[in-house]
Amino acid sequence: MRIEEITSYHPELLPTINKFLNLLVDNNYLITKQQVEAIISDTNSHLFFAVDEKGVQLGMLTVGFYHAPTGKKAWIEDVVVGEKYRGHGVGESLTNFAIRFAKDQQADLVMLTSKPSRISANNLYRKVGFEQRKTNVYRIVLT
Repeated sequence: MRIEEITSYHPELLPTINKFLNLLVDNNYLITKQQVEAIISDTNSHLFFAVDEKGVQLGMLTVGFYHAPTGKKAWIEDVVVGEKYRGHGVGESLTNFAIRFAKDQQADLVMLTSKPSRISANNLYRKVGFEQRKTNVYRIVLT
């Protein structure tokens, strides 16, 4: 298995990303070509796929960066592994890759969130070194 950054748009990306996203979110979310192109073209967003030796996409995640007065931060987002590839180390490989990537980009801190109901994912994040913070996460949907 290898981890590849997606740096250019190809038509087969859209159904693959949408397939993964629908394993992650509770509703039928569909990303558009324009949204994928925006991610790929943004220098602070990095989309990665885990790919097997035959070129099959096993999972994906995104790493985003921003600067704050307290340092350069990285967020790992939208970590998802195809159903038949779960339990085979794909999520762990993707997450460890993202951590190394953030370190290579001189990030001071890597953060992520995960629903409490995603027990396997939460166990994985603790296993690779993340600490659960005692904080509240708030959001407001603007679209």
